[in-house]
Amino acid sequence: MNAPTNTVALHRPTAAIKERPDATWPLADVMALFELPFNDLMFRAQQAHRTHFPDGDVELATLLSIKTGGCEEDCGYCPQAARYDTGVEAKKILDIDTVLDAARQAKANGATRFCMGAAWRSPKERDMDKVEEMVREVKALGMETCATLGMLEEGQAEQLKNAGLDFYNHNIDTAPDFYNNVISTREYQDRLDTLGRVRNAGLKVCCGGIVGMGETREQRAGLLAQLANLNPYPESVPVNHLVQVEGTPLHGLDPLDPLEFVRTIAVARIIMPEARVRLSAGRRQLGEAVQAMCFMAGANSIFYGDKLLTTGNPEAEDDRALLAKLGLKTRSATLESAPKEACGC
Repeated sequence: MNAPTNTVALHRPTAAIKERPDATWPLADVMALFELPFNDLMFRAQQAHRTHFPDGDVELATLLSIKTGGCEEDCGYCPQAARYDTGVEAKKILDIDTVLDAARQAKANGATRFCMGAAWRSPKERDMDKVEEMVREVKALGMETCATLGMLEEGQAEQLKNAGLDFYNHNIDTAPDFYNNVISTREYQDRLDTLGRVRNAGLKVCCGGIVGMGETREQRAGLLAQLANLNPYPESVPVNHLVQVEGTPLHGLDPLDPLEFVRTIAVARIIMPEARVRLSAGRRQLGEAVQAMCFMAGANSIFYGDKLLTTGNPEAEDDRALLAKLGLKTRSATLESAPKEACGC
C-alpha cells in the first residue's frame, strides 16, 4: 500500500491516529506489522525493498553542523540546547570556505548528499543569505544538497529552492501523543506547518524521528503512521536511535532493544516503500550485526563520516569495510555539475 503522490497536502495529527478515516495507514495496521513474527516481518520488508530498489544500493550522505550550539529550544534529546550543560559550546556560523572544504572531502569519500544543519529555532533573514550561498556552492560541486535549519517562515523555503536546495530535513521526532514528553518550546503542528511550506515550495522532504526516548511500541508505530500518512510521504526517512548525552533530560533511560530498532526499520520500509530509509544517529551503539539486519530490513541510506552534528558516527573506513563485508554497493554519483533534480535524503 502506498500513499498517493499527486498532492502536497498534509494530514493534520489528532490525538488518536487510528480514528482518522483518511489514514492510508491506520495505527492498528502499523501495529499489526510490528507484532508479526520477526522472520515474517523481515521477509515482507525484503520483498518491498527488492521491488522498489532492485539495485539494492546504499546512499551515502554527509552531515555538517554549520552552526553549533546555543539553541533556545528544549528538545530533551539534544546536546545543543543552551539550557542543558552538555559541554557543547555555542559557535558562530561557519564560513563558506570551511563548508566547501568539508563538502569536497565528503564527495571524495563517496558521499552523494551533503546536508547542512544549524542549531536554530528558525533562521533569521541575515542567516539566509549565508545559507543560500552555501547551497549554491555545494550544488556547483555536483552534490545533492540538504539543509536542516529549524522552522521555516513563509517565503524561506522558496528562497532555499531558488538557491538550488534539493531537500529540506525537518523531523517530527515522535508520535503526536508522546511529543509533549520530549519538547515544550514548539508544537507538533509547527513541524507540520514547516513541512507544508517545504512541499509547497517544490522541495523534497527528509523527515523522520528518534526511537528509544521512552516511548511505547504503539507510539513508535504512531510515529511511522504519521510519516506514512503525510501526503505524499517523505522521500527520505531518517530513523535515529537515541544517543544519550549526559546533561540532557533523556540521559539515563533504559536503552531500546536492538531488535525493536530493526523492527522499526522494517515497518518503515513496508509502509513507505519508495522512500530512502536512513540509518542515522546511534549507529555506533548498534554494532555491525544489528546494522546488517537493518540493511536486510530495508535501510538503504546512511549518514557517513565521523560526526553527526555533535555526536559520534562510525568512521568512513569502518562503514566502507562493513558495506564491503555485506556485499552492498553504494549509490553512484550521477549528478552533473549543476544538477536539476535530485532524490533521496
